[in-house]
Amino acid sequence: MEIVEVVTFHLNKLEEVLEVSFRTNSDSEDVIREAKIPFIDISDFGYIFHEDNNLDLIEEEEDDFFDEFDDDDLFVDENEVISFLNEYYILFIDKLPKAEFF
Repeated sequence: MEIVEVVTFHLNKLEEVLEVSFRTNSDSEDVIREAKIPFIDISDFGYIFHEDNNLDLIEEEEDDFFDEFDDDDLFVDENEVISFLNEYYILFIDKLPKAEFF
């Protein structure tokens, strides 16, 4: 089992979870898996998706461009999310959500 596609992801700061929908290599196009993974679990694996310091990398001249965006998800690399999910579900295979038709 390998996660090959992230359909959507959102950093829910109120609940402190990563909300993600994805497909594995064994899933067909008409199924999806949905999960909520606590930020603490993400940190335990050494990934940092949920901290505001990602925005510190933007230089001041570019701030005006990014002022219209309020969503930190724009600064999270989808490939990093896939890498994390693959590591996470190798260790916690029992937490892998069931595939559901959508």
